[in-house]
Amino acid sequence: MVAIREKTMVTIDLNGRCETGTLTRVRIREHEITIDEPVAGGGTDLAPTPLGTLLASLIGCTNVILHKIAKRDGVPIEDMDVTVRAILDRRGTTLQEEVAVPFPDIALGISFATAASPGQVAQLRADLGRFCPVAKILRQAGTRIEETWNVTHR
Repeated sequence: MVAIREKTMVTIDLNGRCETGTLTRVRIREHEITIDEPVAGGGTDLAPTPLGTLLASLIGCTNVILHKIAKRDGVPIEDMDVTVRAILDRRGTTLQEEVAVPFPDIALGISFATAASPGQVAQLRADLGRFCPVAKILRQAGTRIEETWNVTHR
């Protein structure tokens, strides 16, 4: 039997069509993401902002990676919710001055139900920090991500 090995390095191609100074339609494979600014920021408020999209990516990545870890470890997860509350230093986006860490603090809330033991939940938590690429990028940029886990044991 021949084992199939997945590539460890892949290229991800995106294409952004900049329809206005704020409205961007980004193609990823066969999907499209629209990004815009609110009216107060000169946009048409047709979609989330670039920064809102980044934070949504943190939620999505947390979901995907945590479920992959749970599946690998045989840990059932039910009724999961993820929340983000981010502090943004707007001086950079308003062109007042360069900001080294645009999001100094992010509160990441993770809630789910499980039959897992406390030790298994602790392993999920440790592995999430090791494997979620969006969180790793933000942390390496200097953002403090404070995780709050609300686990209901069934």
